[in-house]
Amino acid sequence: MSLKPLGDRVILKQDEAETTTASGILIASSAQEKPQRGTIIAVGEGKLDNSGNLVKPGVEVGDSVIYGKYGGTEVTIDGEDYLILRADDIYAILTK
Repeated sequence: MSLKPLGDRVILKQDEAETTTASGILIASSAQEKPQRGTIIAVGEGKLDNSGNLVKPGVEVGDSVIYGKYGGTEVTIDGEDYLILRADDIYAILTK
């Protein structure tokens, strides 16, 4: 099964939550913070502006991004967890 986002929504695969601190201390699963980074796997066509022009999201498939902590909807498809959110909820693209 595949997912295709509608409008200005994107689908991303969240990065794994941190399991250890920088000093090597293990973090209990109940204390791990929800990740705010992920990789875009699908992008919608965009949304219409007030003039009726299609405005495409500013991200592409494969981009690593930082997004809002509580944004989006988590879904599980074929045993894989994904996050669907609006392109406006993406704060930055990580570059190398």
